[in-house]
Amino acid sequence: MQRLQNLICSMNVTPMAKSIRMLQVLERTSSAMICQRHGQRHQHSSAESFLSGTSSSYVEEMFNAWLEDPKSVHKSWDSYFRMTQQGAKPGDAYRAPPPMPKPVLVYPGYTPMPEGMMPMPMPQTVPAVGTGAPDAKAIQDHLAVQLIIRSYQVLGAKVAALDPLGINFADLDHSTPAALKLQTFNLTEADLDRSFHLPPSCYIGGNETSLPLREIINRLQKAYCKHVGVEFMFLHNLEQQRWIKHKFEMPGGQDLAKEEKRTLMARLIRSTRFEEFLAKKWTSEKRFGLEGCESLIPAMKTVIDSSSILGTDSFIIGMPHRGRLNVLANVCRKPLEQIFCQFDSKLEAADEGSGDVKYHLGMCHERLNHATNKRIKLAVVANPSHLEAVNPVVQGKTKAEQYYRGDTEHKRSMSILLHGDAAFSGQGIVYETFHLSDLPAFTTGGTVHIVVNNQIGFTTDPRMSRSSPYCTDVARVVGAPIFHVNADDPEAVTYVCKVASEWRDTWGKDVVIDLVCYRKNGHNEIDEPMFTQPLMYKKIAKHPKTIDQYAAKLIAEGTVTEQEYQDEVAKYDKVCEEAFLAAKAETAVHNLDWLDSPWIGFFDDKDPMKYPDTSVEEDRLKTIGTMFSTPPGDGFKLHNGIKRILKGRAEMVSNRMADWALGEAFAFGSLLMDGIHVRLSGQDVERGTFSHRHHVLHDQEIDKKIFNSLNHLSPDQSAYSVCNSSLSEFGVLGFELGYSMTNPNALVIWEAQFGDFNNTAQCIIDQFISSGQAKWVRQSGLVMLLPHGMEGMGPEHSSARMERFLQMSNDDAEYFPPEGENFEMQQLHEINWFVCNCTTPANLFHVLRRQIQLPFRKPLIMMTPKSLLRLPEARSSFDDMVTGSRFQRIIPENGPASENPDNVEKVIFCSGRVYYDLVKSRDMENRTEKIAILRVEQVSPFPFDLVKAECEKYRKAKVVWVQEEHKNMGGWSYVHPRFDTAMKKDPKARRVKYIGRHAAASAATGNKQMHLMEQSKYIKEAISLV
Repeated sequence: MQRLQNLICSMNVTPMAKSIRMLQVLERTSSAMICQRHGQRHQHSSAESFLSGTSSSYVEEMFNAWLEDPKSVHKSWDSYFRMTQQGAKPGDAYRAPPPMPKPVLVYPGYTPMPEGMMPMPMPQTVPAVGTGAPDAKAIQDHLAVQLIIRSYQVLGAKVAALDPLGINFADLDHSTPAALKLQTFNLTEADLDRSFHLPPSCYIGGNETSLPLREIINRLQKAYCKHVGVEFMFLHNLEQQRWIKHKFEMPGGQDLAKEEKRTLMARLIRSTRFEEFLAKKWTSEKRFGLEGCESLIPAMKTVIDSSSILGTDSFIIGMPHRGRLNVLANVCRKPLEQIFCQFDSKLEAADEGSGDVKYHLGMCHERLNHATNKRIKLAVVANPSHLEAVNPVVQGKTKAEQYYRGDTEHKRSMSILLHGDAAFSGQGIVYETFHLSDLPAFTTGGTVHIVVNNQIGFTTDPRMSRSSPYCTDVARVVGAPIFHVNADDPEAVTYVCKVASEWRDTWGKDVVIDLVCYRKNGHNEIDEPMFTQPLMYKKIAKHPKTIDQYAAKLIAEGTVTEQEYQDEVAKYDKVCEEAFLAAKAETAVHNLDWLDSPWIGFFDDKDPMKYPDTSVEEDRLKTIGTMFSTPPGDGFKLHNGIKRILKGRAEMVSNRMADWALGEAFAFGSLLMDGIHVRLSGQDVERGTFSHRHHVLHDQEIDKKIFNSLNHLSPDQSAYSVCNSSLSEFGVLGFELGYSMTNPNALVIWEAQFGDFNNTAQCIIDQFISSGQAKWVRQSGLVMLLPHGMEGMGPEHSSARMERFLQMSNDDAEYFPPEGENFEMQQLHEINWFVCNCTTPANLFHVLRRQIQLPFRKPLIMMTPKSLLRLPEARSSFDDMVTGSRFQRIIPENGPASENPDNVEKVIFCSGRVYYDLVKSRDMENRTEKIAILRVEQVSPFPFDLVKAECEKYRKAKVVWVQEEHKNMGGWSYVHPRFDTAMKKDPKARRVKYIGRHAAASAATGNKQMHLMEQSKYIKEAISLV
């Protein structure tokens, strides 16, 4: 072991290097001390090392202080360091203390925590006050005191009185940790009245630099073991640790002013009486009330007030159903009569949409914040019953709002997420969303999470629903501090919420508030909880309401009078009664009143039946193509492969041709030059899964030196954001959906690495994207790019499961819309989304531009190719994109067969890459005059009019549908009945026939040879004229 003299002989050694070396010394010394206390020769392997990330900061602080000024530490430590410097080994520099007495220490005036609470052995500098030469006893004592302080900071939450019912401990462990028991340390009762120096990073002394040990323990208990339990010592940032210590340890820091207490009481009254009013008026209605956690309302309002003071004026809120109506009424101040109307099932909607249950609805509302006298906007995002699914949607919406407001520091807009305890620990989307929190393209500068900790799931005991001690442990992975608080202590709740708001503003990181409460009713108001939790609900039945407890406290201390309290209750009751009478006079409900993302002015002066022009001038294509194919300057070192790709692009531009990557770039670039923001995210999207895109070029010699040509098209263009995401589908797709909801004038795209990976985001697809407009009157132009195609890659990388999207399309298979000039636009307007399987770059170009040019917004589900990305035949001429061109729902036959349709014996309808296989085989068999092949590019809404026209054109031909997917997959189940409808009046009563792979359970075979055999068989059958 190096001598201490080597540690400090040169000031050129960095402080961290000095610390690490000193830690090595201290670890051996401390290990010896612990072993001797327990009568062991060697330290037990489970003892925590002083070199661990949770302890090193304290030792570093003490040693650095000694290096700068030996007098700044206690003489015992000064002597210890000097002896080591002079050559003494740690074992010689330290003298073991006398054996520890067996009895547990008990002293007058000290109320021990369960089983006698004392700290675990961890270091922090707390030297005893005194003079004279240090001895082993002095060293032992001041080590013990610093370990006491450390242990309360680390483990105080484990024994805090957090459960309002007094039944459980928040960490599910009723025992006191061994490290918190009194007999751990060799101190006597006489030591409790000795004064000890407080280290600079401990704030319990306020202006005092030393305190008696008795007072040190009492103050630590007050800070960490009452109604607030703080988890923060796992943070790796020393300054963040100090910041939190200061907030919770400073004497008197948690006290509220008299006026704050009166406001808090009023908020609790509103929270409580609202639920009681609903229970009285609608006794048998499910409303998922807030009873048992009424403190949530003042908690949220405190977060909003505190954040408003700090400059935030827009709040995007995501939450489950419990307490939702109360939040809408008393946090967002949504008119009560609109809420009460939702309880009248006889009222019909006066506008579009099928609606949703009242406790899923969202809203957007601006109001005056009385704490700051500023206008603030609150948006509660609509959500399904799928708990936590709304989390990434909220984050995406927040990120978009920050972008459009130029809020680069994330100060003006913020997100607040509410959770249930069982869902927070049980749902994987929580973890996925947390892991977006610090990614540059996804961060929102910190989210305030509030867990409504019922200490129960639906009927499941937490001991059966999670393996972690706390339901909030998932937050530790991103360094989010966790504040557990007893929800029956409104003042503690209020203070914790203030600190959480300040944390987010100061550090730009997530923070978790764990409101430990109870659920007065069952899962809903008509559920019987005594079936499964009889003991808990017997206790709940006898437990006084939070407002009753708090009002009694304020009256007893003279903050309010009994009459003032009763007046406040009567005042809010009157508000509810008046709103109830107003609601009874309503004749309809208005779904638009519940819209969470209104687009003010977007639909004004727009003709919903006017088809947009999606073409561009050729000069613009050349401008984009030239920039997209030009290597960056400034000595940028490109990979040779990239040079070849850029050269190939330049050749295509000069030949007026475009492959898939160039067609996509033309769409993006033209929109960017029109001032439309474009955002593309997903796994590996910067390069593209199949190495075709290459929008972000990397210097081969300088790390992080990149170039994105689409951000250099013109001085006044909009920004193009292309960003590789985390390996998440559920979270990232939800995020991009939220991003798309904020502003309709943006092209927001999520691309799957492979199309079939979209099924891990099925919840977002089913509950939000496909049905969002019908349920919540919420439009979105989100684009999903899903690589799709049966190319022998096996079951998992072949099918994007087009059939699932088609099954959820809402057009009626048996209804042929009235034909006319608005036929196409009427279909686009009425459908819930578009499902396309394009085969040309030109059609990709047009359909992407159409997303922005339409006078409304619908999601676009796009099956994208793999092998076609580089297929020479799958290229488009500039002629198909310049002025006069447009998106083709069906690309008709343009060969010899179309010139003499009466000679055609078979007309093939298909979709996707199989077209090129069919054409190749038909040409080889020399049947170009007998077989017509048509491509259905837009599968949904189904092009009834074009199918009808093509069938009439080839009136003598057999009609077949050919697909590469299995019969129970792909487009067949969707198109079959629609072909029948389109051909209903066919004079020969023809019906479409299926040709393709047989039905199967797996999307594709894993055997390449089998794949080729299947493909050869159906292609041969398709081209046959027998």
